Amino acid sequence: MDLALLRTFVTVHRAGSFTRAAALLGLSQPAVTSQIRTLERQVGRPLFLRQARGVTPTTIADELAHKAAPHLDALVEIAETGLDDESALRTLHLAGPPEFTAERALPALTELTGDDGQAFALRASFGNAEEILEGLAAGHHDLAISTARPRGALLTATPLCDEEHVLVAAPRWAEEIDEEQVCCKGAPALENLPVIEVHESLPFVSRYWASVFDCRPAATGTVIVPDLRAVLACTIAGAGLAVLPRYLCAAALASGDIVALHDPAVPPLRTYFLVMRTGTLAMPHVARAHEWLQRAAVHWG
Repeated sequence: MDLALLRTFVTVHRAGSFTRAAALLGLSQPAVTSQIRTLERQVGRPLFLRQARGVTPTTIADELAHKAAPHLDALVEIAETGLDDESALRTLHLAGPPEFTAERALPALTELTGDDGQAFALRASFGNAEEILEGLAAGHHDLAISTARPRGALLTATPLCDEEHVLVAAPRWAEEIDEEQVCCKGAPALENLPVIEVHESLPFVSRYWASVFDCRPAATGTVIVPDLRAVLACTIAGAGLAVLPRYLCAAALASGDIVALHDPAVPPLRTYFLVMRTGTLAMPHVARAHEWLQRAAVHWG
């Protein structure tokens, strides 16, 4: 059985689409279709059922993928690790949310790129979870950090760390609405405070309100700016309340530039996932970055 055909088959099986597999393999869709048909003739059974959107593997396809994929991944690993030391510097393409990637992931990986013998070039791009995962599936990125766990066999996700969210405001607002009032009255005690958010839908405030107060926020956004670092700056300037990741506002809390308006027994958390295309851990630079980020995340409490 031709290894090229098996490689195409495993890619289609993981991608769930001839079109997406073709993009990952650098082939045309007709070429992928032709290779799968050739393999189906060799096997003597259909491997995929064509659907309106993508393909669904048959039982025999699942069995073949289970047997073949680990060996193909191992061959990729042999090919990658067999590159001599004089080969060109590998480039890691990382994607993630702007604030977390800038404040957490990039500093950790930049430290790694300076490690003798383990260096790689680094390229980063930002986006929301949907954009990031679509780009990763299409082969535009090698590794992604996402707040959404992907579905399907194409992408593999590993929990990276949890992010605690804190309800904060400048001290002058805390003087008017202290924590005791919030504990006693709940959300109504905060209704008159302006809200700073990253989007009109108030994603951070709504998540906090639902988790802590079991209700939806009554207010609308007073300041909307699509970057949590800008939300922090506006909060320090006294524009209103905000819900921010603790890692991002810890220094401002310690200095007294902002204060926590509430300290719930169970603070809201959001999980970050480290995501890659299935099988790409066979590539040394991807595996090294994946390992390093997991090690660094241990200290990201």
